[in-house]
Amino acid sequence: MARRKRGNPVHGWMIVDKPAGIGSTQVVGKVRWALEAQKAGHAGTLDPDATGVLAVALGEATKTVPLVTDALKCYRFRVVWGAETSTDDASGEVLERSDLRPDAAAVEAALAAFRGDILQVPPQVSAVKVEGERAYDLAREGVEMELVARPLFVDRLDVIAADAEGAELEMVCGKGGYVRSIARDLGRALGCLGHVGWLRRVWSGPFHVDQAVAWDRIEALARTPDLLALVQPLELALDDLPELAVSEMAAARLAHGNPAEVLTGAEYGETCWASAGGRAVAIGTYRAGQLHPSKVFVR
Repeated sequence: MARRKRGNPVHGWMIVDKPAGIGSTQVVGKVRWALEAQKAGHAGTLDPDATGVLAVALGEATKTVPLVTDALKCYRFRVVWGAETSTDDASGEVLERSDLRPDAAAVEAALAAFRGDILQVPPQVSAVKVEGERAYDLAREGVEMELVARPLFVDRLDVIAADAEGAELEMVCGKGGYVRSIARDLGRALGCLGHVGWLRRVWSGPFHVDQAVAWDRIEALARTPDLLALVQPLELALDDLPELAVSEMAAARLAHGNPAEVLTGAEYGETCWASAGGRAVAIGTYRAGQLHPSKVFVR
């Protein structure tokens, strides 16, 4: 006899406006506790000192996490000139200083090299794995690492405001971007050194900070119907995929992992999601009038 899962079957997304000073895992734990949910995870880590959108997936929504993780994200941040730190942000030890300060024209010219498809070396204090261990754990032990550069797509990187001591930037990028690396490398390119002063994620895939629930509100409404009412539908994570309508009979077939006929069409081989009455049933591949499911939603 299967063991009954602890907690409530909550399915959907809680979009949190994460405050500075707490980790992403702590946020997931608090949201799961506050909703008494059976299962929870997040779509894209935020540094403890960062603020903004942290999308917490609940229940069956955890199956859509890769879609949000792979989507574009928007960050607004301030680069502080004149110092490089051990963490590439304001929390680290200053490793080197510079008295040089770039003008606005120099900053704008330097940004061109950070747009499009670039290679980026992650910060020493990051979640990248090195021989099976997290880089931040090794860094805390004093281990110096040669981290491998990783590809990153930067869709947009613009100056929002600037002064003599730093610049406020906004970046839209793909999966795996490290804002702290951008700040470090931009400071090096300008010869003045730099690190992140503050960082805020404005949106992540379909989730915007305007939808986000403040941390103190989650604590205040914990374990009440009012907090449950703030959970966003699972289907929001599927916005970028074509929706294929199916009958209830076809929905039952898909729920058991079997291909089923759809009422609308798509491009052959395209990844789509099937809906019955607007409710997500499965994600899969469209082939000749049928959806072949790869993930099914059981609610």
